[in-house]
Amino acid sequence: MSAQTLLDHVRTRVTVDVDSMDPAVAARHAQHTKFCDMTSNQAIVYSEAVRPERAELFKTACAQIRSSQAQLPIDTQVAHALDLLTVLLAKEVYPYLTGRVHAQTSPAAAYDTEATIHHAKKLVSLFEANGIPKSRVCIKIPATPESIIACKYLEQLGIRTLATCLFSVPQAMAAHQAGCLYVAPYFNELRVHFEPGLWKEYADTAREHPTSQVIQAIVELYKEIGSATLVMPASIVTAKEVVALVSLKPNHLTLSGAVLDQLAAAQAPGDANAHHPDVHDAKGTAIGPDVKTINYLENNGTALGEAIAADAETTRKLADALKIFGEMEEKTKELIRAALNAE
Repeated sequence: MSAQTLLDHVRTRVTVDVDSMDPAVAARHAQHTKFCDMTSNQAIVYSEAVRPERAELFKTACAQIRSSQAQLPIDTQVAHALDLLTVLLAKEVYPYLTGRVHAQTSPAAAYDTEATIHHAKKLVSLFEANGIPKSRVCIKIPATPESIIACKYLEQLGIRTLATCLFSVPQAMAAHQAGCLYVAPYFNELRVHFEPGLWKEYADTAREHPTSQVIQAIVELYKEIGSATLVMPASIVTAKEVVALVSLKPNHLTLSGAVLDQLAAAQAPGDANAHHPDVHDAKGTAIGPDVKTINYLENNGTALGEAIAADAETTRKLADALKIFGEMEEKTKELIRAALNAE
């Protein structure tokens, strides 16, 4: 029997999801144990859209829209082709999952409740039309006041949601109040994946990384209030960060191909608990005294808007994540527009 890898070990401690739309990544790390969910976003869709291996799938999405919607304005065709491409990419990874495929609503709709609801419903319909039932879909939605209101409405329709672009405890409390299936607090801000020089290493990641305290506060808050919303930290860069996050006891971790490869290449610790003891001594100040008593969804999310505005780091990271996702969405749309116009 081969030695247990660090990935094998992590899977005994937390549910592992694949943060990639590359079926080769999913296949490589699902030979013995399938992933639960597959997460995605506009940056992941773009990174797949430009790969030569995805050229046929890209052409299929464009051709299907062109043949059925040629009478529509070009911008509408482009938007529809982007959604179809997202669904078809997810479908390639679907066989390696026991749980759900995730697709993210447009960042352009992040501050528009009705537009977010419309896009979420459209994505679910497209998944269903391509053989993936609603029960195996989760829609990722940025944790703005307007979009958390959309999450509550969608959950009432039976469309499960994940609150993303999440950096604070008030955002997590709002997601619980909306009934979201998941929250995905970002361990690193999104930009580190595009500007690696921004990433910082810590000697004791679980105690020193500034986001560790926030994630532990969310885990403890949810335990205290008996929340059914699951915690799925995202935006993880290294295997060392994974080990630190496991000690914070989230429900899930969603991991990129690069991080999965690192974990699979490393050996499991001989003494697991000595390797990453559970963290119990993080400061409790991250929750704040009033979070449990505030209804963040009242008056169209006014309290959540105020909480975000009062937190400079969350305000900055949220705006930057939406900016990057918007840029990535536009890049994919440019590729699609060029393909549609070439015919």
